[in-house]
Amino acid sequence: MNRRMLLGGFATTVLAGIPGLSWADVSVNIGINLPSPPRLVVIPSSPVVYAPSVEANFFSFGGQFYVFTNGYWYVGPRYNGPWTVLAPELVPRPILAVPVRYYRVPPPAWGHWRREAAPQWEPHWGRRWEERREVRREERREDRRDDRRDDGRGKGQGKGGH
Repeated sequence: MNRRMLLGGFATTVLAGIPGLSWADVSVNIGINLPSPPRLVVIPSSPVVYAPSVEANFFSFGGQFYVFTNGYWYVGPRYNGPWTVLAPELVPRPILAVPVRYYRVPPPAWGHWRREAAPQWEPHWGRRWEERREVRREERREDRRDDRRDDGRGKGQGKGGH
């Protein structure tokens, strides 16, 4: 399985470097082959659920399924995929806030982290990751402001527009 995951990660890295191809265009086999939907359990004080019986870091939130393995996040529309690599800055905040104790296969580097706290993502992915998250947040805020101004007469005219 590790060999397949390594090859999948390599292929993903190569394909991600192709101009015009986004992260979401790459579907990979990550070794999650479930014959039926797993039992999902709510994580206390969180909108996220996890699958305690799956031997993977398997979560669900907002109608999507997320798996964290070998330092990468994958997202799929169903419990059995298809899986696509998810850029770190696109992982929803509630998923990133899941405490370490709910990761069925936490990376060895997390061994000294508090199990009741969320993983330390910024040190893992670096400062540029957090900066990209901030830029995307600001873009979403601007989009929402534009949507509020649009009253059906055209973008940006606002309620008092002429």
